[in-house]
Amino acid sequence: MLVSLLAGLTALYFAALRRPVLTWGASVDEAGSELPGDSLMPDPDGGSTRAITIHAPPSAIWPWLAQMGPRPRGGVYTYDWIENLLGLDIHTVDHVMPEYQHPEEGDEIALGSNTMRIEVVDPLRTLALRSEDGNWLWSFNLISQRGSTRLISRNRYRLPTISARIGILPMEPGSLIMERKMLLGIKERAERLGSAGHSRPRP
Repeated sequence: MLVSLLAGLTALYFAALRRPVLTWGASVDEAGSELPGDSLMPDPDGGSTRAITIHAPPSAIWPWLAQMGPRPRGGVYTYDWIENLLGLDIHTVDHVMPEYQHPEEGDEIALGSNTMRIEVVDPLRTLALRSEDGNWLWSFNLISQRGSTRLISRNRYRLPTISARIGILPMEPGSLIMERKMLLGIKERAERLGSAGHSRPRP
């Protein structure tokens, strides 16, 4: 009975729910497009592309991406209490931190057991990070539109073991909850920064 129920729920998830979970906010074209940073992991076993429209220029969004990370950095604009249950020492801020506005390729940011290395820095356009073991690539791309900006967050990952392939399924809805909150958090902060006329971080 339980096995049949789980099998039915899994089939429903794959048939109707998985694509919306993995592509929240992204258009079909965005989800299928090649983005800067993708070449660092050309043949992933899985991934997600999520996006949001922000009514602010890239210069009001980039500061929040540049300073992301655990304390003393600016947090990740999501549910800190969940992050900290995992021991990540995340403390989200609502202000631009000038000391973290110039990320460089090779910089490392510790996320618990994962150390993320910044691989691509194209200010106001692309920030891409890769995990130390090479199995996770996380990129952010800013695409200007008429009077607004699309922020696209893409995750690509390798699943080298059977347990990893099974374990990723329950993690996908959880990642949507966290990443949706993050994108909305960046949107709120960037639009506030842009409307205040501070489209660039002040020293």
